Amino acid sequence: MPSRSSARLAALTVAAVCSAASAVVVASPAHADSVRIHDIQGTTRISPYAGKQVTDVTGIVTGVRTYGSSRGFWIQDPNPDADPATSEGVFVFTSSVPKVAVGDAVTVSGTISEYVPGGTSSGNQALTEIVRPTVAVVSSGNAVPAATVVDARSVPAAYAPAGDPAANNSVNALTLRPGTYALDYYESLEGMNVQVADVRVVGATDPYTELWVTVKPWENRNRRGGTVYGSYDAQNTGRLQIQSLGAVADFPAANVGDKLTGTTAGPLDYNQFGGYTVVANRIGTLKSAGVERETTRKQKNGELAVATYNVENLDPSDATFAAHAAAIVNNLQSPDVVSLEEIQDDNGATNDGTVTAGLTAAKLIDAIVAAGGPRYDWRSIDPANNTDGGEPGGNIRQVFLFNPERVSFTDRAGGDATTAAGVTEVRGKAALTVSPGRIDPANAAWKSSRKPLVGEFVFRGRTVFVIANHFNSKGGDQGLTAQYQPVVRSSETQRHEQATLVNAFVKDILDTQKNAAVIALGDINDFEFSGTTKLLEGDGELWSAVKSLPRSERYSYVYQGNSQVLDQILISPSIRRGCDFEYDSVHVNSEFNDQISDHDPQVLRFRP
Repeated sequence: MPSRSSARLAALTVAAVCSAASAVVVASPAHADSVRIHDIQGTTRISPYAGKQVTDVTGIVTGVRTYGSSRGFWIQDPNPDADPATSEGVFVFTSSVPKVAVGDAVTVSGTISEYVPGGTSSGNQALTEIVRPTVAVVSSGNAVPAATVVDARSVPAAYAPAGDPAANNSVNALTLRPGTYALDYYESLEGMNVQVADVRVVGATDPYTELWVTVKPWENRNRRGGTVYGSYDAQNTGRLQIQSLGAVADFPAANVGDKLTGTTAGPLDYNQFGGYTVVANRIGTLKSAGVERETTRKQKNGELAVATYNVENLDPSDATFAAHAAAIVNNLQSPDVVSLEEIQDDNGATNDGTVTAGLTAAKLIDAIVAAGGPRYDWRSIDPANNTDGGEPGGNIRQVFLFNPERVSFTDRAGGDATTAAGVTEVRGKAALTVSPGRIDPANAAWKSSRKPLVGEFVFRGRTVFVIANHFNSKGGDQGLTAQYQPVVRSSETQRHEQATLVNAFVKDILDTQKNAAVIALGDINDFEFSGTTKLLEGDGELWSAVKSLPRSERYSYVYQGNSQVLDQILISPSIRRGCDFEYDSVHVNSEFNDQISDHDPQVLRFRP
């Protein structure tokens, strides 16, 4: 999957520039009302005062954000009403550094806005704010309202209500039921001072000074401390993002499985990159769980080891070659064939028409040798410039590495960026018309996306067809905390088309040679239970070998605290039938704050 970092970095620079720019527009006459915070928040996700002016809203300052483009402060009413659906906190957007301090009692007049992080097209929920405020400090040094405890008992097991079909499945107008649905519960606390205690980290600290915890220790837990995402119908309701109102240097560098002991507390915010977030002015003490990077076993002489590894936009200027090489040699035990995804061209993101990747491949191969591994050979096909998606100018592509001392590659001339590989019969067996080749590269299913790379390998006299994939990313899908429930996964459309084409190609091979050994692998950018995977598997032409693992072990990627599958290796019936194969998701990246890629590699060992 292409790294989300570039898209996120761009978004962070514009995410909250003037809240009103992405506000829900509500036409109503301008007038001023003296109201309480719980009146402003109301019993639905949209304030009954949206678009209206309010005056002399009272509250105690519970948090102040002085950095970034969403400067402002949170206030909370110390005298709550009796309705659990109405929040007692609200964010005051100042745009400049606020001139208040925690503990100040203030009155605020301004306009109520419903700001949608990421813009209304994102599908995100709206954050109720007071904008263009006039603030008066009444007194200072007041006690901050006690933090509401968020824990396993308070968060409902059901995730979200079904949205209103008449409003495109939006939940905005539905009355909140915080005792029934997790998202309603979190929404009922929006802007309020909350706390979690002794929570386990389920998403490692990222470059944006964020991490994820769970308040439900046993919710789909795996043995390494993560929370597994195994079904669209079984959301992990205990996940919360943690940010900090303090110095970046003081934020803990946490890995999955670690604990934040003691209390972590602060206002509950909602943002573009994770939904409900505790913006902490107090963070618990990090206690390491000691989770270490995994090492798979070495393949035996008669076993062929085939791996897939997304190396995240690798180009010659990167400093990660030695680390990637060490992972391949030591943690993956030098597989015979490695499908690499996100190999960039020889000058990386420089957008000058360069498409060759010989320097990138050679630098990685040399690093593998230096790490004590074999001198791999490699095959790939250069894409046409800026046609395969990813970072502009980077021209990412899949590359086959193979150990020539263990396996040979069958070269059949003619493959290029636009020529479609086909299947033919040679002496009663299936063969490719070009090797390496690309599957139907002119098909619209591959627009602005990576085309599958296919090649023939021979191990101990047996031909194995390998198809390296990097499907369309999930960019553009609505987040799990979206206002639309169930969420819309718009990116699936293209992946479904891609999966259908790859399955058809595999079917051509198997129609030509029923017992052919075929492997389709790579960054599928979708779950093992997804419609994409079902289309890839077809009528039994392929089977995702990650499903040979216990459900709690099925993950290669951690996103928003969910340990989930994106990288897969699918096998044809001749490989699966004898059950003489072994699959391993080798966790070397996704759970760690110092990851060199956001993906874990996968390895399949079998006897052809």
